[in-house]
Amino acid sequence: MTVQLPIREVTARWCHEYVNAVFQGRSDRHSGGRRGKIEWLVVVWDGDSVVASRRHGAKHLGPYYRFAVLLLEPFLTIWTRTQRRNVEILSADYPPNDGIVVAVNHMSWFDPMNISHVLWDAGRPPRFMAKDKLFDMPGIGQILGGAGQIPVYRESDDPASAIRAAVDAIENGECVVIYPEGTMTRDPDLWPMHGRTGAAQLGLTTGAPVIPIAQWGPQEVMRPYKTEFNLLPRKTMQTLVGEPVDLDDLRGKEMTKEVLAEATERIMVAITGLLEELRGEEAPVGRIDFRDWKQAEATGQPVKRTVKPRTEIAAPAARSRSGKAGTTKKASTKKTTTKKASTTRTNQPKNGSRSG
Repeated sequence: MTVQLPIREVTARWCHEYVNAVFQGRSDRHSGGRRGKIEWLVVVWDGDSVVASRRHGAKHLGPYYRFAVLLLEPFLTIWTRTQRRNVEILSADYPPNDGIVVAVNHMSWFDPMNISHVLWDAGRPPRFMAKDKLFDMPGIGQILGGAGQIPVYRESDDPASAIRAAVDAIENGECVVIYPEGTMTRDPDLWPMHGRTGAAQLGLTTGAPVIPIAQWGPQEVMRPYKTEFNLLPRKTMQTLVGEPVDLDDLRGKEMTKEVLAEATERIMVAITGLLEELRGEEAPVGRIDFRDWKQAEATGQPVKRTVKPRTEIAAPAARSRSGKAGTTKKASTKKTTTKKASTTRTNQPKNGSRSG
């Protein structure tokens, strides 16, 4: 349900409804009839009207989370413009539990705020996956934990236990956000790198849809690897949501290295294709591998984009919203077609911190 109020009513009434929406949950049964689902009514000003929309899976929004929304959403609305496409994909109901995995590109410390804004407005309060060491930091750990964000135990010997909290959240009907690259991109032109297998594991383990999203514009507010804000002139946050990645033929299979690699490649192909559409240009052949980048930084050698060979598991034909087979570009399997990335990376750290 969506309600729009005229702009003339955006005064004390707007403030009252906005604060109530963030801090008060409404316990209603979902239109699909699932029992025990707690949804939230949140009021958002889009510049012309106040929009109220139901929230999916908002069971555990603690005070830290709500306070962050109360501060950040007006800030982002005032200081940035938005161009969003296909966000209705996020608002759909997805069996079995309505939980979703959102896989998104990462190129700026500002882009988590943009994707949070998009997901919140779409009725999907996000829970980000972040490395566990952040939760041990004084202050930051308290905020992350209080806001219900999810630690990732990268050094765990058991891959399943490393993502157990994320699996539980998805099975509880929540929206889990993961950066499949595992860190901010080190590509000099900000194209996605080769992905890690976390997003694929979540999608295959839970059966939840993996929804790819590309964003472009946050890097103008906060340059890659920088922490200074550049708010003026007002920047446009472009976001494009894709259809869930087709992993049906991989579900039910043993999660071997080959299966996870194929699922991960499909996710990265989807994100890269969406980013190509946003930027209006084709991505270069191949991607940078983060491990290769670290080695290149240590030795002073140029880093190369590489193409990883696909497995024998056939990738499904891409389909448009209408269900017809599309003509999306497939990754080449030629090992010899690599491009040398620029060696000028003055803004890139020697050892970048990883997130999700």
